[in-house]
Amino acid sequence: QVQLVESGGGLVQAGGSLRLSCTASGRTNRNYAMAWFRQALGTERDFVAAISWSSGSTNYTDSVKGRFTISRDNAKNTVYLQMNSLKPEDTAVYYCAASTSFDWIVAGLSSYWGQGTQVTVSS
Repeated sequence: QVQLVESGGGLVQAGGSLRLSCTASGRTNRNYAMAWFRQALGTERDFVAAISWSSGSTNYTDSVKGRFTISRDNAKNTVYLQMNSLKPEDTAVYYCAASTSFDWIVAGLSSYWGQGTQVTVSS
């Protein structure tokens, strides 16, 4: 089992920045791809960004390209999401996910999920 704990959410004005963190614990000895998803109130959970174990591959949903950056520090079992130029439509609960397959995690077929952290962007 792998446990994922997100942090770094909060309230920010439009145009501001936040950095989310997700730290994994438990059976972290496998090469997991990691990703961020988000779910706004009353909507389905959507893919935001993913990164492979080696950081050699990344994938972003179109609406965050050029504004968000996903990165990871494998020594710390932590993945980050740097969010710049935030917009009110970025308001959502952000979830961290882990999977042994980069393609699967982009498709939302993740083995493990965190509890989520709220991001609220005011206009």
